[in-house]
This record gives sequence, C-alpha cells and structure tokens, in this order.
Amino acid sequence: MPAVTVENPLTLPRVAAPAAAQARPVLGVATAPSGFEGEGFPVRRAFAGIDYKHLDPFIMMDQMGEVEYAPGEPKGTPWHPHRGFETVTYLIDGTFVHRDSHGGGGVINGGDTQWMTAGSGLLHIEAPPESLVMSGGLFHGLQLWVNLPKSDKMMAPRYQDIGGGQVKLLTSADGGALLRLIAGDIDGHHGPGVTHTPITMMHVTVNPGAELTLPWRKDFNALAYALAGRGTAGADGRPFRMGQAVVFGAGDSLTIRADETQESRSPNFEVVLLGGLPIREPMMHYGPFVMNTHAELAQAFEDFQAGRLGTIPAGEH
Repeated sequence: MPAVTVENPLTLPRVAAPAAAQARPVLGVATAPSGFEGEGFPVRRAFAGIDYKHLDPFIMMDQMGEVEYAPGEPKGTPWHPHRGFETVTYLIDGTFVHRDSHGGGGVINGGDTQWMTAGSGLLHIEAPPESLVMSGGLFHGLQLWVNLPKSDKMMAPRYQDIGGGQVKLLTSADGGALLRLIAGDIDGHHGPGVTHTPITMMHVTVNPGAELTLPWRKDFNALAYALAGRGTAGADGRPFRMGQAVVFGAGDSLTIRADETQESRSPNFEVVLLGGLPIREPMMHYGPFVMNTHAELAQAFEDFQAGRLGTIPAGEH
C-alpha cells in the first residue's frame, strides 16, 4: 500500500492535540459488507448501516479492492450520470482513467485524488487503461460521495486533479504515524483539496504499537475507516480492523492506535479519517442523484433521459 510516503517521517511537521482537548468517545463500529460495482469490480460499502445523522455531509464511501487482477480482468464503470454532490476518488494502487460528457477527464495513479463536483449534472466513465487490462495488476482505492448544500446543487461541474505530490504530509508527535492530508485543516496545516462543504480527509499510516491523537474541529463529525490492519479507536481502546468504520461522538480530539502485531499482508495500520460540517438539510438519494426532495430526484431522472445532463461522445457507446 504505497500511496505517498517518505523515508523518514521525523523530517515532517508534527501534529498533536492540546493536553486539555476533550477526547471524542466511540459511538459505534460498523462492518462494511462486500459487493460489486460498475462492470464487476469488488467493493466494500464502508458506511453501510450507519445512521445518516452521523455521516452528514458524507453520503457513502466505497473501498475499491484491494484486488490483484490477472491479465484481462481489470474492470471499471460504464457511462453513468451524477447530479447534486461531489465524488472524491482516491487511488492507492493502480491506474484509473476518467472521461466525461463535457470533454473533461484525466488519469489517476497511485497516491492521486480526483475531486469531481457533479453539481447540475454530467455523464462520466471510469475505467482502467488498456495497458492495465492487458497486464493485470494491483488495484486499490476509495470513492467518497460528499453532499452539496441546496444552494450549490445546480452549480456548474468542476474538477480538481490532486497529484500525490500535492498532498500535505505530516507526522504525529513521536513520528509513529504518517498523515496524508488531502483536504481540510489540521493544527494549522492545509490540504490541497478545495471543498464547497467544509471537510477534513486524510489517509493515515500508523506503525505497529504507535498511537495518534489529533485535534478535531468541535463542529465537525468524525469517522475512521480501516483500509488494512487492525488497532483501536478512542481513549477506551475500542477494537476495529480492515473493513470496519468507527463513528466518534462529540469532542475536539480523536485517537487511534495500531496493534503491536499486524497482519502479514500489511505491516502497518492504514486508516482514512473523515470529518465534515453537517449540512442539516433534507437529503434524498436514489442511484446516481442526491437532491433535497423527491420532486428534484424525479426532475434529475427526467433531465437525464432527455439528454440534458450531456450525451456520450460519438464512438464511446
């Protein structure tokens, strides 16, 4: 699980929560069910079973892979529409190619993030490049859906391609954890992602036996999802492992710790940490559309069927 790394984390800026910070308790741990997406690539539904009041402004998150494809096996998604939210695709291993009905797109490699604000709507496709289909190889990543407030749902689509080299790298007080800050602010340090809804997103690698305590905005929610390995969350040491999500309660700091012994497939505890300012508006989600009312969902389907969200470019059918 390379993503972006450094040889010596002690050369990086260090982050620590104030001694007087109120620790966030663990409200619950949920295990992600497995399924398939797109043309049949394996996913874990990271937030399945978690009440939306704990997720807002996040809607869902899929862990794509980790899977080692044989030649001819790599898969992606067919052309499909989106409206009313943002998709954040973070690739850890492999390569994905994105194209859309407005002529946008690009290539995402390991460590890269593509931030797509669907807004008023578009059609897009995500697929492995032909070279990866021919060779096979490792594929692993995340796709996070972030809601937009009603005032921004019909904005023009926008893209941010965040290369792995742009991610803000930080470490814990003792250097036992590597933090890749993709979006948001932590202890005065800023990630490169520009967000409509204020959020924090980071991928953390915690060495065996190490502990990480971070300051966390009181007005944000807080979630952790284990990509690989095992450890604990909160001051009371609630166990969680690969494929499990943690919901934290109120407070202004959060703690995770890696077990002394990790699995053979992953030497460290790999965790995604998320927090955001709840939008607190009605949320109606059906398929690829996230709106505020049933009438707006119906309008989105009508607009898609009428071609108002764009058309698939000639030769791409």
